[in-house]
Amino acid sequence: MFSGHRNGHGIHSPFVFEIVSGFFGNKINAEVVKCIRKLRREMKNDNRIINIHDLGSGSVKAGKNIYSRKVSDIARYSSIPEKYGFILAKMASDFGHPYAIEMGTSLGISALYMALTSPNLEVHTIEGCPETAAIAEENFLKTGASNVKLHIGAFDDILSDLMKTKQPPGLIFFDGNHRKDPLLRYFNLIADNAKNDSAVVIDDICLSREMNEAWKEIKKHPAVSVTIDLYRMGIVFFRKGINRNNFIVRY
Repeated sequence: MFSGHRNGHGIHSPFVFEIVSGFFGNKINAEVVKCIRKLRREMKNDNRIINIHDLGSGSVKAGKNIYSRKVSDIARYSSIPEKYGFILAKMASDFGHPYAIEMGTSLGISALYMALTSPNLEVHTIEGCPETAAIAEENFLKTGASNVKLHIGAFDDILSDLMKTKQPPGLIFFDGNHRKDPLLRYFNLIADNAKNDSAVVIDDICLSREMNEAWKEIKKHPAVSVTIDLYRMGIVFFRKGINRNNFIVRY
């Protein structure tokens, strides 16, 4: 296990050094940042109450499959923090083509980091809850993100359909079902079809024991060459011809 600084200090893999030094210290397009900050403020002030249909584990505090929640609370506690949104945007820009998949749309903020930063990239985002998806769709229209394709339904079904009908994605972002077995099932499907330059980003790898166990198993997958552990996020590469390593980066 190796550790390193966000500027790349202490990392001896040229590939990982380039990722860390190029991604973690740099900002994204200022207009994209401004747009998403404005939207996030609006969402934090949105007092609409929606019914959450939880097809995955959902909130660790919810404890049931259908429950009510304020949009403002989702924006405050469930949306991706800005600095991790920057990472996702950079990953989409560099690895996303020919298209990206997001599993867990929520209010659409993470999809917007990818779509607005890379307007020529097709972003397929999957959400199990129709009422949450409706808010996300509003946000995509409001921000002009016409390159986002929203799918509503079960992750297994939609991911399987996408993998059957399209070439392998460049980037996959997991941020929906926070349980070990489903996450490993989705990851194995992606890994079996991944390109050499495909990348996977997994959010909340330290959220629970289940997620941490899943992350440990993913690192051992035979198709995985490099992983980067940011404590909150895990990044996975399938790059052939480089030494197999797992890195922890202070971010």
